[in-house]
Amino acid sequence: MSKNQIDNPVYPWRRYFVLALFVAGMGLLAVRAVELQIFQHDFLHRKALSSHTRILEIPAHRGEILDRQGEPLAISTPVDSIWVNPKVVELTPKAVKGLSSLLEMRETDLVEKIETAREQGKGFIYLKRQLLPEVAKAVRELRIAGVGSQREYRRYYPMGEVLGHVIGFTGIDDEGLEGIELAYDKWLRGEPGKKRVVREARGGVIDDVELVQAARPGKSLTLSIDGRIQYLAYRELKAAIERHGADSGSVVVLDPRSGEVLAMVNQPAFNPNDRRQRQGARTRNRAVTDVFEPGSTAKPFTIAAALESGVWRPDSKVDTTPGHYRVSGYTIKDSKNLGRIDLGGIISHSSNVGASKVALQLDPVELYGIFERVGFGASTNSGLPGEVGGVLRNWAQWYPLDQATLSFGYGFSVTALQLAQAYAVIAADGVRHPVTVIKGQVAEEPEQVLSAETARKVRRMMERVVQPSGTGYRAAIEGYRVAGKTGTAKKLVGGSYSEDTYTAVFAGMVPAGDPRLVAVVIIHAPKKGGFYGGEVAAPVFSRIMTRALRMLNVTPDELLRGGSSRARGNPV
Repeated sequence: MSKNQIDNPVYPWRRYFVLALFVAGMGLLAVRAVELQIFQHDFLHRKALSSHTRILEIPAHRGEILDRQGEPLAISTPVDSIWVNPKVVELTPKAVKGLSSLLEMRETDLVEKIETAREQGKGFIYLKRQLLPEVAKAVRELRIAGVGSQREYRRYYPMGEVLGHVIGFTGIDDEGLEGIELAYDKWLRGEPGKKRVVREARGGVIDDVELVQAARPGKSLTLSIDGRIQYLAYRELKAAIERHGADSGSVVVLDPRSGEVLAMVNQPAFNPNDRRQRQGARTRNRAVTDVFEPGSTAKPFTIAAALESGVWRPDSKVDTTPGHYRVSGYTIKDSKNLGRIDLGGIISHSSNVGASKVALQLDPVELYGIFERVGFGASTNSGLPGEVGGVLRNWAQWYPLDQATLSFGYGFSVTALQLAQAYAVIAADGVRHPVTVIKGQVAEEPEQVLSAETARKVRRMMERVVQPSGTGYRAAIEGYRVAGKTGTAKKLVGGSYSEDTYTAVFAGMVPAGDPRLVAVVIIHAPKKGGFYGGEVAAPVFSRIMTRALRMLNVTPDELLRGGSSRARGNPV
């Protein structure tokens, strides 16, 4: 054997052994690959997806709210909210600076919020809700792990404070909190959808896997409100509150033929688009939540009760001499001695003595029955949140003084909407239509609560109120016959009637022959330029109705009679 063979022995079996090991390894790998790719593919695919996929909610678009002309009153606009996973996010100086700048947060507040959530073991928190999409896009472009955005919708109210009390507003999660938004939340709110997505390590969505459930948008709602008349009422009421230095006020406009609310405004107002204004008494819809004693605006219903009794006629006389008299030790008085006057004179001159004398000759059941049937003492069931029913004590609890004072609007309380509904009964020839804020909605059948003849007679008497010698001459409208009634009631302050704080009221309808509109104007505690309903509230009625009639193209029914509407009258 040569020396080379001894130094380098040849073991051919080693090659075969290594080759066999290599082939066996390749075979095992091939078998494992087949097992994984074929036999366990579905299981592993599901497991991989489960670690990277998430079920995300697809926000539903809230339904629009429209006025009767189809103009938008509440719409939803797309916004984005920024969220963070505290377990994943790295609070590098660059990340903190970028986020705080875009989200307009102090760096210390941002870090503290995330660190607190991390200590609590939370895997998801919102950093900022309802941002403009371009801001959210800028945040995403920072590409910070654990930070992402979520599409939402924010409510916007085009008419702002003009309609704030009626529409109300939604919360941060798009749920109705006040007004129509609250009352019809289930109708307006859609049903969120769901989708499965694949997320990257940073938390961003890289692929939509499947649609689990489609989002169902909310349904739109058309109100009976006419945005044009609403704005008129808002503008005139606001000007009157400022002009007279009053505390507050309300205006309600109804269509007496359907019971639909065409306008409802209050002062002070608030802008539902401004979250800072959504608190306190400013958000209260005073037209349905606040009650007051209606004063002399109750007299037409006292006269209606007298006519319905069959004992009294429009030309029946009442002696009011000498302008005052006593009932149960209490003096009831007029502004002056009106002598013998008919029932129409009681209304046009606003005689407390005349109204109370008529009421005391009626059966209490008859008087109570009329007041109850026109809607006093019960909610109108308008559906507006917070509505109250006012107070009308049962006739069995009355003393003679209660019956007397009720006849001219003391001893019971109403809301502005209730008073408007009651006047709509007179305007609709004795038919009480259910009040509604939804266009075309009929919640219950109309009811004949006064005879048509009585309603027409009272309406004709109320026309005398707006004549030059009446208390409400400032409510006159050129070219139209107006029927209405002034009211001036002392306000209860600390349990007793104030001698210098009043509620000024005017309630009326136009055109008087066939009324298309009924309006009630309430102004609380006027301090400048008078305090009588004829001085403070009647001009507001005139200005609103003058423009509303033109907008609705209502044909003038008659030129003003008896001279100028500015002739001197008795402002009660």
